Amino acid sequence: MRNLKKILALALALVMTLSLMTVANAFNDDKDIDAKYDEAVTVLSALNVFKGVNDGSNFAPKQTITRAEVAAIIYRIVTGDVTDAQVGIYADYNKFDDVKSTSWYAGYVNFCANAEYIKGYDARTFGPN
Repeated sequence: MRNLKKILALALALVMTLSLMTVANAFNDDKDIDAKYDEAVTVLSALNVFKGVNDGSNFAPKQTITRAEVAAIIYRIVTGDVTDAQVGIYADYNKFDDVKSTSWYAGYVNFCANAEYIKGYDARTFGPN
C-alpha cells in the first residue's frame, strides 16, 4: 500500500510537470521572452493571469504594456477571476471620464480604482493607453 501511494504521488508530480511544460510554448513569440522572465510568464500564463495580446496567440514581450492591461492583471490576481466572469459588474462605475463603460478595460480599471490599487493622472483622467 505504501509503494502504491509513492507511485501515485510520483505520477501526479509528473503529470503536473508535463502540464507546465506545454504552457512554456503557449505563445507564438515565446522565443522573444527574456530568459529571466520565462518562468514568471509560464506560471502566470498557466494561471490565466496573462492571456496574450489580440487573439491571445502572442505575448508581445517587447511591446509597451498599457495602464489598462496592468489593471486587468491586477484584477485577475486580486480577485482570482481569471475567466473574467465578474468583471462586467464593475464596467459602469465610471470613476474616470476617459474610461467609458463600453471599453474592454472598463471593469478592470474601475474595480482597481475603487479598491484604490491604482490611481489616475488626476481625479477624472486615468489614461488607459
